[in-house]
Amino acid sequence: MAGISNRPLSLSSFSTGSTPCTSRSTAPHPSFSTCIFSDVAGDVTVVVDGESFLLHKFPLVARCGKIRKMMRDLKDTSSTSIELIHFPGGPLTFELVMKFCYGINLEITPSNVVNLRCAAGYLEMTEDYKEDNLIARTESYLDKAAFRNLKKSVQVLTSCERQEMSETFKIPDRCVEAIAMNACREQLVSDLSEEVKRRDCLEWWIEQLSSLGIDYYTRVVSVMARTGVRSESIVASLMHYSQETLKGVVDRNSHEQREIVEAIVTLLPSDERGTINIPLSFLLGMLKIGITLDIEISYKLELERRIGQQLESVSLDDLLIPSVGNEGSMYDVDTVYRILSCFLERVDEEDEDSGYDSDSTGHHHGELLKVGRIMDAYLAEIAPDPHLSLHKFTAFIERLPYYARIMDDGIYRAVDVYLKAHPIMTEEERKSLCKFIDCNKLSQEASNHMAQNDRLPVQMVVRVLYSEQLRLKKALSGDSEESVLDMSSGVLNRAVSPRDNYASLRRENRELKLEIARMRVRVSELEKEQMLMKQGMMERSGNNGGTFLTSLSKGIGKIGIFGGENRQKVNRKARSVSERKPSRKG
Repeated sequence: MAGISNRPLSLSSFSTGSTPCTSRSTAPHPSFSTCIFSDVAGDVTVVVDGESFLLHKFPLVARCGKIRKMMRDLKDTSSTSIELIHFPGGPLTFELVMKFCYGINLEITPSNVVNLRCAAGYLEMTEDYKEDNLIARTESYLDKAAFRNLKKSVQVLTSCERQEMSETFKIPDRCVEAIAMNACREQLVSDLSEEVKRRDCLEWWIEQLSSLGIDYYTRVVSVMARTGVRSESIVASLMHYSQETLKGVVDRNSHEQREIVEAIVTLLPSDERGTINIPLSFLLGMLKIGITLDIEISYKLELERRIGQQLESVSLDDLLIPSVGNEGSMYDVDTVYRILSCFLERVDEEDEDSGYDSDSTGHHHGELLKVGRIMDAYLAEIAPDPHLSLHKFTAFIERLPYYARIMDDGIYRAVDVYLKAHPIMTEEERKSLCKFIDCNKLSQEASNHMAQNDRLPVQMVVRVLYSEQLRLKKALSGDSEESVLDMSSGVLNRAVSPRDNYASLRRENRELKLEIARMRVRVSELEKEQMLMKQGMMERSGNNGGTFLTSLSKGIGKIGIFGGENRQKVNRKARSVSERKPSRKG
């Protein structure tokens, strides 16, 4: 027998020899109270959510244990009306169940199986009353059809969100397990296919999961992680789900959006070994949304920690997080400060784990230099904020170690911008701020600018002039190279205990690399100055360049000719003397 669609129909249209009912299109709402079997009068009225159904006792009590008990417990035997309170799925689902009781073939689909299963449980339609009852039919469909297909499993789970009673029969739990197992199966199949096909496969099931609410989505992803679904696939699913659910305007007062962000942070795969690549843009986006939604501090700290693992890869715009609170500040500097602290803690931990490894130390030093440049640019960007306190500004400068900067040009620029934006600072405050600038690590251009900067304390100007004089003297005498050699020999000749002096070894190694890098920068500056001097000489010579070279070559020629004539005269005089000597002896 062909299946019947979910569209409510009158039972009389399926009875043999019955008169067709009035068309449903003209009726206000489908109901069994007006038309059942025209040749057999109904003997019981069932009320479901205010909707009356005129039915027959026998088909109902033959399959429904609950209705059988209700009919038996009626005190008023003359009454033929019963009411079903809080019926799962309402009148529409009850009508489908009644069709099944009357022997009409019923099509079970992923969209109605949950309501039918809950209604069957509500009515106690077990095998004790009749074989192949509705509970068995719906369970068979779930096990043999729905749970074996990922798409159908997601559709069933979506239906569970609208039916609270589904938890009673553990339908969501079974759906979640089925989805996870199907995803694992798809993953195994994709490993055997081409790369393009694998990506397409991942995209379609990730899209399916985006239709779930956050509660069920959290349960699905948690089980997926436990059953062995790739972390990359989970991250891709989290990114897609956040894009679908958080698109549009972020409402600070939205509890639902706040719950989504916190759940996604919880579901991020653990990355103890640093092998999982979570896009930095995604983490920064979630953090900015989380700050706007005012998520719990524990979730903020987790996002900050993960961003701190990749801080060397951020850009300046990534760190310009608008301030959401009522502090009056333009940017959220506290968040960036915590991210910086997470990065430095990670570097220290990895240095300790790797031991005294020059390759590892060099890699971390390169990361530190990148972060140092980013932080200097960040400080220069936030310095004009009139609400930025001196304490917070200097805290950033102090947090970075001294070896994180080869040159102090960036920090000088940030300090200069801060002094310009805060003209009412006292002399002591300006001195305390300028003490972080190392005059020995300034370029020639920065030193010249600093020497003419009237916003700086007088002592600072004197220091930069004195440092520039010493640097020039060292560059001419070669003391800079000698000091590096002395430092290097000190590292080599020093008796070092691996247990007590490991930290000093790392520090001295960084100092050596820093000094070498500083010398390279200085040599590069000197080469540029030399080229400028040569170009200036050539420009000054101008059109007289040829005359100058010609006169110079003639002068050299004259010197050569003069020297040749003298040598010829001397040789002739020597020969004449030698020729006269034998004649005297004779």
